[in-house]
Amino acid sequence: MSKRWTAKIEPDKNLVEDLSKAINLNKVLTSILVQRGISTFEEAKKFFRPQLADLHSPFLMKGMSDAITRIDYAIDNNQKVLVYGDYDVDGTTAVATVFSFFKNRYPHIDFYIPDRYTEGYGISFMSIDWASNNGFSLIVALDCGIKSVDKVSYAATKGIDFIICDHHLPGEEIPAAVAVLNPKQKDCTYPFKELSGAGIGYKLIQAYAERHEIPSEEVELFLDLGAVSVASDLVPILDENRILAHYGLKKLKQSPNNGLKALLEAYPDKPEFGVNDIVFFIGPRINAAGRIADAKDSVRLMTASTMEDAKKIASQVNQHNNERRSFDQTITEHAFDLIDKDPGFVDRKSTVLFHKEWHKGVIGIVASRLIEKFYRPTIILTESNGMATGSARSVEGFDLYSAIEECSDLLDQYGGHTHAAGLTLKLENLPRFIEKFEKVVATNIVERSLTPEIEYDMEIPLRTITPKFYSVLKQFSPFGPGNLNPVFMSKNVWDVGDATIVGNNHLKLSITQEEGGRIFKAIGFGLGEYYDKVSQGISFDICFIIEENHFNGHVNLQLNIKDILFR
Repeated sequence: MSKRWTAKIEPDKNLVEDLSKAINLNKVLTSILVQRGISTFEEAKKFFRPQLADLHSPFLMKGMSDAITRIDYAIDNNQKVLVYGDYDVDGTTAVATVFSFFKNRYPHIDFYIPDRYTEGYGISFMSIDWASNNGFSLIVALDCGIKSVDKVSYAATKGIDFIICDHHLPGEEIPAAVAVLNPKQKDCTYPFKELSGAGIGYKLIQAYAERHEIPSEEVELFLDLGAVSVASDLVPILDENRILAHYGLKKLKQSPNNGLKALLEAYPDKPEFGVNDIVFFIGPRINAAGRIADAKDSVRLMTASTMEDAKKIASQVNQHNNERRSFDQTITEHAFDLIDKDPGFVDRKSTVLFHKEWHKGVIGIVASRLIEKFYRPTIILTESNGMATGSARSVEGFDLYSAIEECSDLLDQYGGHTHAAGLTLKLENLPRFIEKFEKVVATNIVERSLTPEIEYDMEIPLRTITPKFYSVLKQFSPFGPGNLNPVFMSKNVWDVGDATIVGNNHLKLSITQEEGGRIFKAIGFGLGEYYDKVSQGISFDICFIIEENHFNGHVNLQLNIKDILFR
């Protein structure tokens, strides 16, 4: 698939000059800082040296004082408290954080994760009935609930109060909970709006600790779970998220909780541990329990009190992940086959596929796979409890949530973000929904959003790349949305003669930019199609990131090539 290469806007030269002198850093790296909104010594200091002391006061969040007061009342009156969360990584890490913190202080507490298949996303009437039948008076909902107006009202008739801790976009009406913690509420002045669900859970226990003068170290025990949440939920790694990710990654490497440690025992020992390691190894395993079996297993794993228990649960979770991979592969191949047989597909601006036997737990992954291949807003649906239920994923620059919202007259339930969403509708509404969604997408999407874009930070000669340069570049991490690993562009490079295809169509090569100049090892994942031209010694341009390759005890700089352009 062809890609668009776009250079970021060149930063103000005076700002670069001044900051370069102030922090004694070369102008290439200083330019990247300025591109990212960092232009003063103090801003650079906070970026390179995140401090837990810079986390905002949790009591700046609307509803926080009321939430802590209600929890205090529950504890003082021996009321049963239920910690409730969504079945994905963010929801289960949030539940593990809040449940573990309070379980150490209060015995009358339990947790609840809804079943993906019988209850669906978010708060369910079934869960409220269960809470009522089991004598719970307070439910603390994490990573869900901001649109559960009817469920919260129903709970009130059962004598159950709600505290909602959510980060999803609110609707027009806010549920009548005792407290609603969500920085995205219009009248919430909290300084940072992009916390994950587990991030808001962290702020809740931080507030409780502050009010009761509990040492901050007891809250910081849960930083590793916070990092897993931030990385897996793809929230911007800025402001508080950068601080939580920075310290959470340290804890994950040095002293993870028992459950995460048990998972990591199967992971290659690496001197560096980053966001991608969570996204590609830890996150899918935690998610797999809810996709294939019971997401409560993920919470049990992350709250295991002994390594023996953690290892047993980790073994089950890993098995769930193996099953998830199998379903993922089979359904993706089936989806590709359906598209191949549809002559009208090529003219559409969206992809919407339904099959009643597809596994509900992996349809979101399949949607992402289809975007990788066809790059258009995508919804994959299956049948569950007599309804069509689906997961949606978007392309850069297109507001998927708004497009789904325009089709709300055909939906029973929906929720999510700009780039990802979930929805449920009656089977008989499916044809009309597919037609209307395509019309909405076709009307609103711009042509450039249908071609994947590589946005590079700047063009550099390869000789710029030195061990010293990379040692500073590493300190830009943790990388993720809002602070992506810098992408560079270099022109007129060529392979020195050892290009080869490895693995699943990956291009491995050694490149240089000048006769007698330094030779860099490089890998282009999925770029095997360029082998013939590259191996002929033809010069080309590259977009790439710089990384370390660890192999047999040796560490070398490597260029991870994102795309190749022949002139």
